Amino acid sequence: MKRILKFLRHHKKESILAPAFKMLEALFDLLVPLLMADIINRGIASGDDGYVLTGCGIMVLLGIIGLVCSITAQYFSAKAAVGACAVVRRSLFERIQALDFSDTDSLGTSTLITRMTSDVNQLQNGLNLLLRLLLRSPFVVFGAMVMAFIVSGKEALVFVAVIPVLSVIVFGIMLKTIPRYKTVQTKLDSITQSARENLTGVRVVRAFGREEEETREFEAKNSSLRSSQLNVGGISALLNPLTFVVINVGIIAILKLGGFEVNTGTLKAGSVIALVNYMSQILLELIKLANLIIQITKAMACAQRIDSVLEMKPSMSFGELSADDADSDIAVEFDHVSLTYTGSGEASLSDISFTAKKGQTIGIIGGTGSGKTSVVNLIPRFYDATSGTVRLFGRDIKEYDKQSIRRTVSTVMQKTLLFSGTIRSNLLWGNANATDEELWAALETAQAAEIVRSKPQGLDEPVEQGGRNFSGGQKQRLSIARSLVANPDILILDDSASALDYATDAALRAAIASLKNELTVFIVSQRANSLIHADLILVLDEGILVGKGTHEQLLATCDVYRDIYDSQFKKAGATA
Repeated sequence: MKRILKFLRHHKKESILAPAFKMLEALFDLLVPLLMADIINRGIASGDDGYVLTGCGIMVLLGIIGLVCSITAQYFSAKAAVGACAVVRRSLFERIQALDFSDTDSLGTSTLITRMTSDVNQLQNGLNLLLRLLLRSPFVVFGAMVMAFIVSGKEALVFVAVIPVLSVIVFGIMLKTIPRYKTVQTKLDSITQSARENLTGVRVVRAFGREEEETREFEAKNSSLRSSQLNVGGISALLNPLTFVVINVGIIAILKLGGFEVNTGTLKAGSVIALVNYMSQILLELIKLANLIIQITKAMACAQRIDSVLEMKPSMSFGELSADDADSDIAVEFDHVSLTYTGSGEASLSDISFTAKKGQTIGIIGGTGSGKTSVVNLIPRFYDATSGTVRLFGRDIKEYDKQSIRRTVSTVMQKTLLFSGTIRSNLLWGNANATDEELWAALETAQAAEIVRSKPQGLDEPVEQGGRNFSGGQKQRLSIARSLVANPDILILDDSASALDYATDAALRAAIASLKNELTVFIVSQRANSLIHADLILVLDEGILVGKGTHEQLLATCDVYRDIYDSQFKKAGATA
């Protein structure tokens, strides 16, 4: 929470003025019962209507001044809370962007979304109330007790007895609810994850007829969340009735003792009314304080969840060597590389070794789950090898700085994604300074030029979120063009032509092969036909490199490759 409160330092003026104006408003509120007692004791008791009207006018004036102070405090507190949480969101987003793939995998997408949205909103509401009521409510409570001593020292002893009891109730409930609100937020993460998975995979769910099972699973999580919310809500709900009971007992005591003193002439009726008003003020402030504490406990739980992300440090550390200055004929080298993902019991890759020279085309093939994507994810250093060494242009990849690796290695992901905007804005992700000629050249190579020419606005054709207004093949070709715009030294195509027909796939490979001679290309594919002309083919099976060589060599020496080739060609009556 301390880290979160530091974000208020950019709004010091607002953070001081908001509680200051609230304290000023509270001061005027504390003066009203004294003024009322004076009106009753002097004006009404003596029948002086002028004194009564003057006193009422002063009360109205105090009310107007208090209202202005309240509005001013609300303005400054809202400005500080919104401004601070804007910084929190930005810092949280920057931290998430800085985390490695393994870090985001371990945290989970759903919890990061919840922390960026729901948790920050809860924190904003908590900060707003904190600035307005944290000082005001205690000030009124203890100020009312001081005023009670001014009115009557004997009657004020009731306040001395009531306030500690109320403090025990308030802080006891707060200590009980804080951990439970954390549990509620965790279960909300699970609900978000389930909803996200079902919305993303709605076609799969319907294809397998799993609607009822997914609905039951969601209802179970929803019921668990509801139970937790009811539990913590039940505890929080005790706050108001318990404080009402204590306050009303205090009022009864004041009326009894005050009535006795009025009868004996040691206390005036207006003073009793002032004491009751002060007790009522304490009641109202404690109700506000109760709501404040409930909101702050939620905000504290959310702040701790946000802080846990802000405290995370990327597990990878990068060197200062620039890949642009590296000079070696060997583009990529794997030296006995193994990889085990965080939280995974088994290794995804085991003892992988190969060498890719500049200008070569490297094919990677294998069954589903054999580790093909894991191999290419190590080249741009999305993940670090668990053991062994990955070398880029003859140097350990850990010696290079991140940006130079990203400039040198361009990856077309297995799952293609276009961002909302235009075709041009998507292509410029590869190189923000690229000219239209460079964009069209990349589109021609990626076999996507005709797609763009067929659109009414060409490069400025709108792209919906995720590229919904483009087919799978069109998105793949545009994604390849985006990577080519970066003009990389190493191009990775991670099964990024799976939606293309064989003719387009062949034209794409031919166009890429005609690019600069030193471009090293890694092609991950399920199609043996796409890799036949590769300089080196890597065959993976359950994370193990079971074969490497040219197409002819692997047909003669690798059973796994031969089985894949035969299943796609000979059994279909095709020829190589």
